[in-house]
Amino acid sequence: MKPIKLISGMLTVGVWTLLSRVMGFVRDILIAGYLGAGPVAQAFLIAFSLPNMFRRFFAEGAFNMAFVPMFSKKLEGGDDPETFAQDAFAGMAFLLTGFTVLGIIAMPLLVTAMASGFRGDARFDLAVTYGNLAFPYILFISLAALLSGVLNATGRFVAAAAAPVLLNIIFVAAMLSTAALAPRFFAQTSQENVIGLTLAWAVPIAGLAQLALVWIAARRAGFSMALRRPRMTPDLKKLLIIAGPAALAGGVVQINLLIGRQVASYFDGAVAWLNYADRLYQLPLGVVAIAIGVVLLPDLSRKLQAGDTAGGQDAFNRATELSLALTIPASVALIAIPLPLISVLFQRGAFTFTDAQATAWAVAIYGAGLPAFVLQKTLQPLYFARGDTKTPFYFALASLAINTVIAIGLAPLIGFTAAAWGTTLAGWGMAALLWWGTRNMGMATQFNAQTRTRLPRIITAALLMGAALYGGSVLLNAALYDSAWRILALAGLCVFGILSYGGIGQSIGAFRLQDFKAALRR
Repeated sequence: MKPIKLISGMLTVGVWTLLSRVMGFVRDILIAGYLGAGPVAQAFLIAFSLPNMFRRFFAEGAFNMAFVPMFSKKLEGGDDPETFAQDAFAGMAFLLTGFTVLGIIAMPLLVTAMASGFRGDARFDLAVTYGNLAFPYILFISLAALLSGVLNATGRFVAAAAAPVLLNIIFVAAMLSTAALAPRFFAQTSQENVIGLTLAWAVPIAGLAQLALVWIAARRAGFSMALRRPRMTPDLKKLLIIAGPAALAGGVVQINLLIGRQVASYFDGAVAWLNYADRLYQLPLGVVAIAIGVVLLPDLSRKLQAGDTAGGQDAFNRATELSLALTIPASVALIAIPLPLISVLFQRGAFTFTDAQATAWAVAIYGAGLPAFVLQKTLQPLYFARGDTKTPFYFALASLAINTVIAIGLAPLIGFTAAAWGTTLAGWGMAALLWWGTRNMGMATQFNAQTRTRLPRIITAALLMGAALYGGSVLLNAALYDSAWRILALAGLCVFGILSYGGIGQSIGAFRLQDFKAALRR
């Protein structure tokens, strides 16, 4: 993939992911407004996180990171990629159908493993009920992720990137329609319970819609997937061997969040606070890191297959430089003005100022780890493109150990924020280990002169922007918290931050604005 096409693909994925994250904001704003941080909200968020966590293992963690390099190499060499994709599709469908049935049967155990603090109160029974309804999502979304890998490897990014938008559209439509109809048709039941049940039903429906979208796109691309009896081929066996350790390495962030949720379940409201904070930092993480990871992995795989070391280095440098130029200022902004962001976005209805303060603490802590999470997305493909999933697996174990010690050990001292600190520090530990592990990989993993020059300047521009944002938030304090113009005040503050970062960065040589403009035009 040429540099222009690489950047074009990243922007395609990024734009659709941005739309998905914006719709995700709308979804979570509605959840916060209708449910706040109460028992129904906490129960649904735990139930929804269960299939999402396993999705990271089976789909994005294992099959995507192991399947995409193998598929890309077969595509590059003309070695019957369609048969390989069909075998993987059938095998995943068989495996996850059985896993879905077992998950529903064992739902009380899964909820306990996710949030043992729920046991003994109303949240536990609600989470089990919602979990039984939502869990089939793992089957649909994992198959969709495999088909998305096929599309991405063939340079078709639109359908795969657009599919997550359907999830949030269905959620938003379900909540708005339920809120409108509940007083008339469910007058004897609280609105919170009705909306919670509606959200749980919406999860598998959305998964099925996502699968249908990418299945149609894959068929049009010449890859017609069908359900059939699975068969264990040598390629599929190799895929499973590679996918085992990749399941943990690719889903390390989710595993760390699992530990965080377990700690948070012992603090009333904390599960919801961490979820809303997670949504805010996932916006830049999703737009930049996921876009780069989706496009960079198949591109690196093809270049390594062709022996193009210089091309691999250029792809790695441009992806890293662009991602950090966008995420470091986002990280600084989350640290500088977390309370204005949370208050304006979520504080309404059942979500109180106390909830906003607690969520803001988590946002600032997660913000400190944002560059580390992005670096993981650019560093992991260096291993997976070479078929090495064992090394990231060992690093993931070390990261888990860091998170466990910090989250559980500090919880009695600093409360629920220990979960956020554990996730952030474990993320930096994982990024450091991944970087250390590339020392013997050769030229393709090294920063070139341009990247080494620009990174310190990017950090400087972001820090100066953060100071400007904080000063602006002090001047706009009344407008941000006690005014009907809160949204406009926050929008103005954000525009001010973007302009200050762009101006400072351009003036000190952190980047060239015309580079971004040219990339957007392409």
